[in-house]
Amino acid sequence: MAKIIAVSNQKGGVGKTTTAVNLSAALGALGKKVLLIDADPQGNATSGVAIDKSKVKMSTYNILVDGAKAEECVLTTPYQNLHVLPSNINLAAAELEIADKPRRESLLKKSVLPIKQYYDYILIDCPPSLGLITANALTVADSFIVPIQCEYYALEGLSQLMSTVRRIKRQYNDSIELEGVLLTMYDGRLNLTQQVVEEVKKFFPGKVFGTVINRGVRLSEAPSFGMPVIYYDKNCKGSIAYMELAKEIIAKERR
Repeated sequence: MAKIIAVSNQKGGVGKTTTAVNLSAALGALGKKVLLIDADPQGNATSGVAIDKSKVKMSTYNILVDGAKAEECVLTTPYQNLHVLPSNINLAAAELEIADKPRRESLLKKSVLPIKQYYDYILIDCPPSLGLITANALTVADSFIVPIQCEYYALEGLSQLMSTVRRIKRQYNDSIELEGVLLTMYDGRLNLTQQVVEEVKKFFPGKVFGTVINRGVRLSEAPSFGMPVIYYDKNCKGSIAYMELAKEIIAKERR
């Protein structure tokens, strides 16, 4: 039975989609059956695993708006053990279209739970906002990862995310937990990075992953080829880091 992990931060540009795509691929490469759910209207996680989002017929939009079953929307990717539930620009209109639906926070959950048994991990790439789509992701998730950029405004807005999670926990999903905080765009040579790390550890005691994601050219290049970084250059720093993160998550499960 899959563990469902949402990757969420309403701040854009923190490495959220990069993490969802590369962690999914790394878990797949380690022999785990993985479903990546793209819940971001930009559809970058979809194109990041070599799926042409302009040709997608059934997507997250159809699940939320039309009540489609998840198995009708899932696509096989060229990568080991990795399936994707794609997204495209239609999803941008979904929040307005589901605003008046009953149990609107549980639409994704209703569709995804029947296929949970076929996977070891289901990762959800959330949009950079705290609207209804993110609420749907957090309602179905067992846990969530927060990628945080090692920059000056790193913690800005995180209290909003945590209060959204508390509301979801109270009203819709009492078992959701913080899986961990992931430090991205890390540069150990900078004093600022060390200050941010200390601040984040104070804010989330015991919840910061040991693995950090360094800045890297190969990590930035891989999406333009529709490839997770481990398939683009398996020996680069980004590949090694995401494989380590995947192992850290699997080890945590075993404990």
